[in-house]
Amino acid sequence: MSKTYEGSKHDKSIIDTEEWKLPKGIVVHEDSGFEGHQQKGIIINRPMKKPKGRELTQKQKTANKRKASKRVLVEHSIGHVKIYRIVKDTIRLRKENAKDIVMEICCGLSNWKMKYRT
Repeated sequence: MSKTYEGSKHDKSIIDTEEWKLPKGIVVHEDSGFEGHQQKGIIINRPMKKPKGRELTQKQKTANKRKASKRVLVEHSIGHVKIYRIVKDTIRLRKENAKDIVMEICCGLSNWKMKYRT
């Protein structure tokens, strides 16, 4: 997990700022927010864009659906964390790393809730 940033900060610029170094050989399921991110030794799995003035082939559409089915799990997890209002609202805590700690606690609560739901 990265440090917390304002909602207007672009995903790609966060990666560049923090200089992420991912383990070699892993598969990263990215969305268009990470376009332009390249790192040696990792496998990037990003949906195909529709070519200008043309349509995607049926094979490309099927591949994009498969990729989307993996990405939706991530998006749902993010949605589960955002049920905690403190994550969505402006945090007025001035203490250093307070926003990061709040996010970690909310992620932990979300994981706990998902693990123990009936």
